[in-house]
This record gives sequence, structure tokens and C-alpha cells, in this order.
Amino acid sequence: MCGLAGWVDWERDLTREKKILENMLQRLNPRGPDDGGTWFSPRAAFGHRRLVVVDPEGGKQPMIRNAGGRTYVISYNGELYNTAELRNELEKRGHIFYSRNSDTEVLLAAFMEWGPACLPRLNGIFAFAVWDSTREQLFLARDRLGVKPLFYSIQGCSLLFGSELKALLAHPAVAAELDREGLAEIFAMGPSRTPGHGVFKGIYELKPAHYLLYDRRGLSLRQYWKLNSRPHTDTLDETSVKVQALLQDAVERQLVSDVPICTLLSGGLDSSAISAFAAARFREYGQQPLRTYAVDYEDNEKHFRADSFQPDADACWVEKVSAYLGTRHQNIVLNNHRVAESLDQAVQARDLPGMTDIDSSLYLFCAEVKKDATVALSGEAADEIFGGYPWFHREVKGNGVAFPWITALDERMALLAPELVSLIRPREYTEGRYRETLETVDPLPGEDARNARIRNLFHLNIVWFMSTLLDRKDRMSMACGLEVRVPFCDHHLVEYVWNIPWEMKNCDNREKGILRRALHGVLPPQVLARRKSPYPKTHHPAYLAAVKQRLMEIINDPAAPLLPLINAAALKSLLRSRGQLKISRPWFGQLMGEAQFYAYLIQVDTWLRQYRIYINP
Repeated sequence: MCGLAGWVDWERDLTREKKILENMLQRLNPRGPDDGGTWFSPRAAFGHRRLVVVDPEGGKQPMIRNAGGRTYVISYNGELYNTAELRNELEKRGHIFYSRNSDTEVLLAAFMEWGPACLPRLNGIFAFAVWDSTREQLFLARDRLGVKPLFYSIQGCSLLFGSELKALLAHPAVAAELDREGLAEIFAMGPSRTPGHGVFKGIYELKPAHYLLYDRRGLSLRQYWKLNSRPHTDTLDETSVKVQALLQDAVERQLVSDVPICTLLSGGLDSSAISAFAAARFREYGQQPLRTYAVDYEDNEKHFRADSFQPDADACWVEKVSAYLGTRHQNIVLNNHRVAESLDQAVQARDLPGMTDIDSSLYLFCAEVKKDATVALSGEAADEIFGGYPWFHREVKGNGVAFPWITALDERMALLAPELVSLIRPREYTEGRYRETLETVDPLPGEDARNARIRNLFHLNIVWFMSTLLDRKDRMSMACGLEVRVPFCDHHLVEYVWNIPWEMKNCDNREKGILRRALHGVLPPQVLARRKSPYPKTHHPAYLAAVKQRLMEIINDPAAPLLPLINAAALKSLLRSRGQLKISRPWFGQLMGEAQFYAYLIQVDTWLRQYRIYINP
């Protein structure tokens, strides 16, 4: 896994602009701590930072190949899980390979052979750029579910691209500017982000399952994959067998690595399933027992409060699963003050305010895992594709236009400056994003209203909520030089599960019922019966006290950039009193409550300061 940056310009000679690209690339060093490289021509410049995972010698980038009098250059971030099959097919077509098993070389050859039509053949997570020097054409592409990031910006006669926002902001032509839409993204949608929106003015995200072509005629964007709705004809038993086979295949493919690999284990259904298939594969090949890692917080057992979102703690479940699978397990216990102090590092890793301590704790967790491993497998996306969240199981009345994980909008807006609220029109903005997302659903003809509504909900979760969690996992892990793979994002599995009807997904009247059935015999019965519980957060009152104190310090600072954007009097009153933020359930997702609201405002202030953001609504 790596970081990439590049620049195409129709007027400037980029061979004379090496320092600028090197500055862009330098911002991505944590993504690729092992190696780096650049390539320059008058019209295009490519840079790459490498985290070595497969074929240390054969995968150096940018990679250059010549064929038919044409020169191709690639810079690539990701992993292909069908490298061997693609290489075999390309060899039959006459391609010669010089590396031992580099997926970069296979990917470049695939593009040389099929052009954009190579994308449907790829099984993996990826974001990559190819320059065709003869055509003077840039090609950018991103994987189907958006596991790997890619941003771009057009500045006059230039197109700039990079794995993270910080790479683009390092270019002198790109300003850290926020307009009305950017403010709405932060305060109405945040910490989620509209697909394709880079938040900063003039910066865009290449959407998942899209590719971009840029030449002297201009820019074009095309979608190469989407979820298609069709009748599901398999029986319940056939479906559970197929789900198990698809998940097992995804996990086993994603164990390819020339460096130490592990799994992140919470003791829940999703991470336990991945760990079970991985541990079995390790035993089959006579390897040392699989390493597993779990995260917790100091004194959390004393302060844990069960609710409908977090019904129980992970610790005892982790022990049961690790013992059952025979893994070499390590619990990583985080200090609550470090979690609070690392809120700033999380902003720097994400380039945006995020999921506060959920981000900073993941950053600290990944930093510890990195001491022993370079690759980890994680359980993200299972809840989005199988329907594990509480909002899938609430009674849906009417045709609402609200994202179910974004709540208490009015209560939160009362703590912001009235002028800001009037400017961004939060309810209008969120409802507009909701409606435009539903316009992209592929409906199933003849589906009844209830199932159509649930299909829409799955689409919203995959496009929005899953993207937020994948962003979080990529930025926090890659900031530590740890590559995290997500088997539940395998597109074959996602395509199949998309069309399983709700009654079957929810079989046995259990959330993710079909996945539980599919894992009979793989995991012990008590784990299969465990209620869903999300990534753990700290419940220690010291954390709440720390963020309240820090937010008060910000409010009392006349130079604080946050000050013009908040209702300082209302916030001061709340922070000084012993009252609580009047929100009955998490205001975002499953975990973000009162402490996380204060921490989010802290992160906004940090972001405005550190990125020297200019607000120009």
C-alpha cells in the first residue's frame, strides 16, 4: 500500500518543477515509509511513496513500460487479489514480465492490453494513475467500493492528483479555501462527506467505481461498475453456503503478503469470521499461529455503559474467540489522556475533522499493531452490506429524507453561530444530498414498497456510511504505515448480498441472520449469537472532562478560528453546567455522543488553525 501524487500541465515544463512534486510527495511519506520515486517529462510528472508488501525489488514505482512505440507510466496504491490469474492471461497474450510477482507490473500490462476495459477484470483495492506519453493522456481510476482514496484538482491548464488532500494542498496553486458548500460538509454532513466532494474549494474526490480521462480536449468521468438489482433465486440453504464460500475466498485471497500479516479482532461476528478463515489458512500451510489484536481503554470495564448501540464490551469475547481459534493474541490498552491528546494527530491524518476519539484511538491502535505487522485484515463493511445497524431494524414510517445516522440536527445547530446556520441551511443541504443519492439506486421491478425502501437504505449505507468508515480506516492506518484490508468489500460478495431479500438477510429474526447461518461450524455458537457491537470507545469520565476543558480554552481564546462559527454563550453555559447535551442517542453513527460533539468542535478549530483555512462563503 502506498501514496501517489502527480501533475499534468499543458504549458509549464514539469522537468523544471521537481521541487513542487517532491513537496507534494513528502506529505505522503507515512503512507509509504519504505521507498519512493519520481518520474518527470515536460507534460507530466508522477511521484510515489511505497509501503513494501509484495515483491520488494520488482514493484518499484513509478513503473515505466514501452510497447508498440508508446511509453506508459504508472503510480499505484493498492493490492490486486487476482494477480496470478491476470498475469497468466496476459502472458498468453504475449506480455513479458520482469518481476517475480509484482501486481503493479500486472496492472500496468492489463491497462496496456485493455485500456479502461481492464477495470472490470480487477479484484482488489486500488487507486492508480497511468500516463500515455504518445496520446498525452492521463488515466485515473479507483476501486469499486472506494477502499483506496484519490483526489484531484484542475488549476488552469493543470490537473493535480494525490492520495490525500494534503498532497494537493502542498501545491502552490491550491488554496486551503472553504466556501458555503465546504462549511455545510463540515457542520451539516460531518464527519461524513459527500461522495466526490473534496470539502476544500476546487478539490474533488474521484468517486468509487469511476475513472477519469484527461487530455488536451479536457476531462471526462465515467462509471465502470454499480450494484445491479435482480431477483434472488437461491434458497435459504443455498444462500448461506454461497455467502460462506464467497467470504472465505475473499479472506484467503487477501492473505497474500511478503511481510507479517494479522487480523484485528473484536470478538464480534465480523472480525471473528475473518480471523477464523485466516487462522485456518495459516494452519493449512503450516505457518505460525495467526496474530490477532484488540483495542481497549484504561478502566473501561469500570465505566462501560450498555445501550442499544453498544450492548456489551469486547474483552471477554476477544478471549473466547482467540482461544477457540488458537491465535497469538495481544490486547492493546489505550490511555484516555493520550486518546484526547491525539485528536490533533487524527486531524492531520484525515486532513479533516473526523470521528474524534474513534479516529484518534484507531490511530494509536494501528501504531501499536505496526510494531509487529505491516498488513492487517479488518471487518469493516459487513454491517452495511448485511444490514447490521440498528437503523435497519427500526420501524420506518413514511418517506423520510434524513440519513438515519445523522441525528439531532436542530439541537446541534443551536450551538453554532446563527449566521452560519442561515448560510449553510443544514436541513435543506442534508435532504438534498439524501435525495440525489437515492436517484442512483437501481430499482428492482415489481419489488414491494417495504423492500424497495430497505434497498434504498442499503444503498445509502454503502454510498455514505461505509465510505466514512473506509476513509477513517485508510487514513488512520496508513498514517502509521499499516495496510488494512477489508474482505467484506470484495465486490463478488457485495454483488451477491445486495440482491438477497431482507427477509433472508434478517432470517431467524436476527440482524445479519444470513451471515450467522453462513458461519455455522466456523465459529462457536455463543459468538454466533452475540449481539452486534461497534468499534469500542472510551467511557471514562476523564475523557469527557478533558475535552470539555480544552473546548472551554478554545472558546476563551479571542483569536480562536472556531469562535465566529459557534454560539459561544450557549456552549459556555453548557460546558460550565453539569447538564448534558440534549441528545437522546448518538448524533452521528453509533458512537458519537456528548464527548464526541465537543471533541468534533476541537478538531474543527485544530483544522482551521493548522491548515490555515480561508473561509470565503
